[in-house]
Amino acid sequence: MRTINPWINFNGNAEEAFNFYKSVFGGDFTKIVRFKDLASDEFPIPENEANKIMTIVLPIGKHNVLIANDVPEFMGRVSESENRSKISISAESREEAEQIFNGLSAGGTIEGPIDESPWGTYAGMFRDKYGIEWIVEFDPSYNA
Repeated sequence: MRTINPWINFNGNAEEAFNFYKSVFGGDFTKIVRFKDLASDEFPIPENEANKIMTIVLPIGKHNVLIANDVPEFMGRVSESENRSKISISAESREEAEQIFNGLSAGGTIEGPIDESPWGTYAGMFRDKYGIEWIVEFDPSYNA
């Protein structure tokens, strides 16, 4: 396994929050994907959601990153007084991603089956049997 990183959900202000975090930690964003970047006939994006953040990544230290997204309005608001983060695991292979996904999701609720993602990774999302939310992802561009 390469890393385990926190992933935070926001109610439309992920970019603002991450600009603040960047002012504290320094560095540059290594990824910014907006919902409009993924729009297609199969994945229509409402105009009011188009500029919201699908994924933003800020490196912290040598091996860790802070990751976030805006939760689309159709999924409801994130409770800012409860758990609104996920644990993101970056696997070293598809096989490792599947093993971790299948193991940790046993007895839990799969929110997004592990499969090819629209942003070019192999990823899945679930809530484990203890209520903790996880994202398991293999990004082949890191192993190219």
